[in-house]
Amino acid sequence: MSIRNLVDFGDMSRADWEAIYSRCCDIMDHPSDYIDACKGKVACNLFYEPSTRTNFSFQAAMLRLGGTVFGFADPSSSSTAKGEKLKDTVKMVSSYADVIVMRSAREGAAKAASLYSDVPVINAGDGGHMHPTQTMADLTTITRLRGSVDDLSIGLCGDLKYGRTVHSLVKALAKFRKIKFYLISPRELSIPEYLRAFMREHGMWNVEVTGLESVIPQLDALYMTRIQRERFADPREYERNKGVYILTRRKLDRAKKNLLVMHPLPRVDEIAMDVDDDPRAAYFQQARFGMFVRMALLSDLANQARFSPPPVEIGRGPVCRNPNCITREDLYLPPLTKMQGDTKCCAYCDKAIFSDEN
Repeated sequence: MSIRNLVDFGDMSRADWEAIYSRCCDIMDHPSDYIDACKGKVACNLFYEPSTRTNFSFQAAMLRLGGTVFGFADPSSSSTAKGEKLKDTVKMVSSYADVIVMRSAREGAAKAASLYSDVPVINAGDGGHMHPTQTMADLTTITRLRGSVDDLSIGLCGDLKYGRTVHSLVKALAKFRKIKFYLISPRELSIPEYLRAFMREHGMWNVEVTGLESVIPQLDALYMTRIQRERFADPREYERNKGVYILTRRKLDRAKKNLLVMHPLPRVDEIAMDVDDDPRAAYFQQARFGMFVRMALLSDLANQARFSPPPVEIGRGPVCRNPNCITREDLYLPPLTKMQGDTKCCAYCDKAIFSDEN
């Protein structure tokens, strides 16, 4: 595989993804061949934000490969509570571990960590931005159960504004052919503008709607998401939008017989319990596939040689105006930007950067 870090699924080529998927399938079919794939290797899980599935999945993956894991799931028990900066934590931890798995509420935190780490960094979710290994679980589910990702009509339903799993999946599906997106959300929670620009740039067919039932007959896959209380600065906005989409067995009567019902989990009330026994419900399989594809990823990245990154410029202030960007907190980060089509964006969080004149 050609990548050093996995910050964004867009870092990979389709060939990189197909190599990981092939290894994932081999692990599922021949698990005994991989019990020592990471023997003697150590992963550090830095989870600055609560997680059950992703944290446990990475731990189980490393242990099944013969490696070991240390880290924290509560930053208040780490030196972060004393004011330690991300750079220092990463420099220290990369002295001990062979790979770093990191989740943060700050968008762009994994990108920032990769600038200073001597070992590969895996983004396990950064705020409302990206979640590339969940995307790997999603693509594995679609491919394993459907046979192919190409020629897919997919409904993304719920919180499309803050849903990092949705953002990652949209960017990943640009690597496949004939994808149609049905973007189902309240107007307040519609897809961010930078992703609209991304879809325009890549010629990706999409339509934005506010109702689920009208489009469900057209879908090959329905990707449900929860309305995320923790992403809302205003509790009243959350209250207005919670419970707006609830998938029930009755609503599935109009869906295709081979529809895949997916969800990154945890769910709250957006998928009724009576859907669980429907053969189209794939979300618990999706979680298990996630462990295997993370095994495939770790078996590559944890075995890469240590490499000291080149020095980077010391920043003097925030790169962008996104209040949740990592650069708003860690002012020493270099002012990195990139172009998204004709738009200049923050290289950490992907949000458009506007000049003072604007």
